[in-house]
Amino acid sequence: MSTLSDMPSSSLDNGQGVIDPDVFFEQNKAPANLAEFEAKLEAFVSYHQAQKNRIVFITSGGTTIPLENNTVRFIDNFSSGTRGASSAEYFLRAGYAVVFMHRQFSLQPFHRHFVPHPHLNFLDYLQVTDNGAKVATAYEQQVKTVMTEYQQAKDTNRLLLLEFVTLPDYLFKLKSGTRILSGLQSQVMYYLAAAVSDFFIPSAKMNDHKIQSRDGGLTLTLDQVPKFLKPLVSVWASQSLIVSFKLETDEQLLVPKARQALESYGHQVVVANMLHTRKHTVTVITKSSEKVVSLSPEELASHVEIESRIIPQLVHIHDAWIDSGSTLA
Repeated sequence: MSTLSDMPSSSLDNGQGVIDPDVFFEQNKAPANLAEFEAKLEAFVSYHQAQKNRIVFITSGGTTIPLENNTVRFIDNFSSGTRGASSAEYFLRAGYAVVFMHRQFSLQPFHRHFVPHPHLNFLDYLQVTDNGAKVATAYEQQVKTVMTEYQQAKDTNRLLLLEFVTLPDYLFKLKSGTRILSGLQSQVMYYLAAAVSDFFIPSAKMNDHKIQSRDGGLTLTLDQVPKFLKPLVSVWASQSLIVSFKLETDEQLLVPKARQALESYGHQVVVANMLHTRKHTVTVITKSSEKVVSLSPEELASHVEIESRIIPQLVHIHDAWIDSGSTLA
């Protein structure tokens, strides 16, 4: 298998060993369902542009890295999509129309409440009756609340579910999505909660067919994924509010690395969190502010979600972004 050093120097980014984002799109195939993705998004955007509604474009879940062009094996970037799915519900409550671009089979808004977890299976919500089956009495109110919100989102056409699987799939659709949303300018927020792979294998370097185990051990050379946040901020969505995420395990690095990201890419907000406390404490960081958002022990015991505190902060920042003409102090 070839390595990055085999590539022509013109495809490298300033000699750093990372290809330019434009080169990535030249070297990888667009997903087969890109036209369908675009048609659905264009219709959704057209509707909400006429209604003068704000839109949040949420990415959620992890990307896969195929090892063959006819993919049997792949490297996964694990994320169940909890933050993205829960955040979508709170954005809907805040009045946003939501584009939810998620990893296939990862958690989705509303549906997430009924997926299996260690103590409860979806079937536990149901009970058999003489006339068939119905929601178990103990869960009737919970199911009614979730279903009411879901139905309202559907009836008002405020939730669009779109899927991705692979890294190229994700990046082609993200770029295409920014083009379609560009007319709404500052009315759009990008909430980039997906766990995107840092490394990949270009299509030209992959086997076309299944790698055979009879060939012995397997050695892979992965290229670094281009830094797509920079063109997203400066070119693709330059008038929109862009929120990225930073996850760390060393608390001393959390804020400095978040601030470094803001400086390097020029976007507006980083939501920074520690691996082991991410469900109850985050720090929302802009160029001029840091706000720790956390849940009390009582709130945790009552199953309050940290996203219910994060989203109002971001809505406030988005208000200021729009009022200031797409600038933040």
